[in-house]
Amino acid sequence: MPTLTPRHTLSPRLTLFATSLGFVLVILDVTVVNVALERIQASLGTDVTGLQWIINAYTLVFASLLLTAGAIGDRYGAKRIFIMGFALFTVASLACGMADTIGALIAGRVAQGAGAALCVPASLALLSASFPEAAARARAVSIWAGVGGLALAAGPVVGGIMVDRFDWPSIFLLNLPLGLVGICVTLAYAPSGSKSAGRGLDLGGQALAILALGGLTLGFIESGALGWTHPLVLSGFACFVVAGALFILVEARGADPMLPLALFRSPVMSASCAVGLLTNFAYYGLMFVLSLFFQTTKGYTPLMTGLAFLPMTALVTLANLLSGRLTARYGPRLPMVMGQALAACGYLALAGIGAATPYGVIVGPLLAAGVGVALTVPAMTTAVLATADRQRTGIASGALNAARQTGGVIGVGVFGSLVAGGAAHLLAGMHVALLLAGIALGIGALISFGQIKAR
Repeated sequence: MPTLTPRHTLSPRLTLFATSLGFVLVILDVTVVNVALERIQASLGTDVTGLQWIINAYTLVFASLLLTAGAIGDRYGAKRIFIMGFALFTVASLACGMADTIGALIAGRVAQGAGAALCVPASLALLSASFPEAAARARAVSIWAGVGGLALAAGPVVGGIMVDRFDWPSIFLLNLPLGLVGICVTLAYAPSGSKSAGRGLDLGGQALAILALGGLTLGFIESGALGWTHPLVLSGFACFVVAGALFILVEARGADPMLPLALFRSPVMSASCAVGLLTNFAYYGLMFVLSLFFQTTKGYTPLMTGLAFLPMTALVTLANLLSGRLTARYGPRLPMVMGQALAACGYLALAGIGAATPYGVIVGPLLAAGVGVALTVPAMTTAVLATADRQRTGIASGALNAARQTGGVIGVGVFGSLVAGGAAHLLAGMHVALLLAGIALGIGALISFGQIKAR
């Protein structure tokens, strides 16, 4: 007797839609929260240290779990892990939107980060399974990455609109209907993805990675309020040193390490990860500090703050395309060096701004910074994928993304500690942060010039 239950067919296009939607929400939640910081601070009665934890709780867990999440997806199936990650992210977004204390919000952000880490590697695996032909897969991945770039650009503006109209919980509650749509489409139309039961999980290395990055984050964030010699701060840095050393030892001796150290025998791989860390150190650290500057010092509303960031984010997609063309013609070194030098000049040009500085003076340097970073990232990714062995492209790209997210965590921690003394110290701390960002990208440009080969 024929069944009356409707059966869906696999749909590569709808799989691309669902995975892109998941990636959009993950990227949005990296940037969208920045424009809500002043409202969250007033609503939950926290200080700059608490705001840093709201940003970094998400990015810290995301960065720490990214490599292991890829292995979990390989072992248990990309579709299952993507849906689990998407569901966790969606439920955690509800918890963030309902949070009435700073601790509850930070806990929700931790869960969001875990969900995001599960989603991203699995989404790429689903695309690979849905588009087996190389050219079609390349187009699908470029669309996936392109909408992520648009989300990065739209994040501050979307956040500003939502916070202005509906208050800060709305930036999290917006994820609920979109998350449900993504989960349902994935369940109905995505392939199951391949499984690799033999792929091991490096739980010891994962625990040490969390301890090392968590200790480093703790030290930097708490130093602003407690001082560099406080026992808690020193304990955080000590935890980083000990756990980091043990992590390297475990990865060097492990049979199936989460981060094969042999990857870094390649100068291009090492240089690209260093550049990725330095680039995000400057970009996300300054996005946190400039959000406070626009809202606290200049008195902008969340929407005005989101619009103020447009020069830094709006041309990301166009600059990415230009970077791809330059890389194809000249190799990755030119756009990497040029992009970092341009961004460094933009950051250094902002180092003298103050409360009375007209916004028109700020636009040009913000534009230079945004375009410079957007020129750097695609070329850096291309360099890594071109250097890694075919069977290690996934772990190599995961290592690069983990390095970039780690840079963002450190940037928010370091730059946030410089402005943690309140409004009276914000300008002086911001000026130091801008100088450090310019120096970091100058170093990155030199590394790129010396270690990345020209075509």
